[in-house]
Amino acid sequence: MYSDGTLQSFFHSDSVPWWTINKSKDICPGRLLKAFVPHTDIIPQILTPAGRSNATQHCKINYTISDFSVTNPPSNPKLPTAGIHNFPGERSFVYRAKKRPVIVVSTGGPQLPKGLRPGTKPKWQTNPTMLVAPYYGSEENDSRAGWYGALVDRIQKCEYPQYMWEKLPLNDPPRESILKFDQLQPLGKHYKAYEITDYVLCDDGIEVMNDWIMWLTRNQMPSDSNLYMIREELLKE
Repeated sequence: MYSDGTLQSFFHSDSVPWWTINKSKDICPGRLLKAFVPHTDIIPQILTPAGRSNATQHCKINYTISDFSVTNPPSNPKLPTAGIHNFPGERSFVYRAKKRPVIVVSTGGPQLPKGLRPGTKPKWQTNPTMLVAPYYGSEENDSRAGWYGALVDRIQKCEYPQYMWEKLPLNDPPRESILKFDQLQPLGKHYKAYEITDYVLCDDGIEVMNDWIMWLTRNQMPSDSNLYMIREELLKE
């Protein structure tokens, strides 16, 4: 599954695979899920009411989509709509989302007891979430432009902290993907928010992932870690 010259080839074997089979439904670090996650654009886009085709219908309205500037935001929309509430200081943003494989980086902490979740407070304050990072298919096909080959070669050698090369076990044969750690994001811990798979990273893989997050967030990694030593070896080639 993994050829020489890849991070995973240093760990993967028939007896100890890089991806382990786990039939439980438990959410844990290293668990592979599928979820609709937003694609983060450099410039956010905002949804703004533009008027009604019929002044008496509050459930139908025309909208415009435009770039948003945090230093020069448009004023709050004055036109009320039944489907989208306009709260002071809030804006309605538009994102493209696609069902992608994601890996659980953190389970987000324990469930709070009911005594700390009173019904008089907004649910978002205590609704449980986890942190996941999305995978993007890197191979070109009829529906995907693919990634630039020279960049993929460098990612495969663990050159950049925001990218990690992978072959996910979800297809036959497995297809190459890029894990984007710089798109680490929250995902609701509700069964409707994700689709669970039977795959979890092996213990060594979870250790590599944790070191990778340290590398991304602190621009350093332990010099005695597997990630550090394997990266040094790969970059020599």
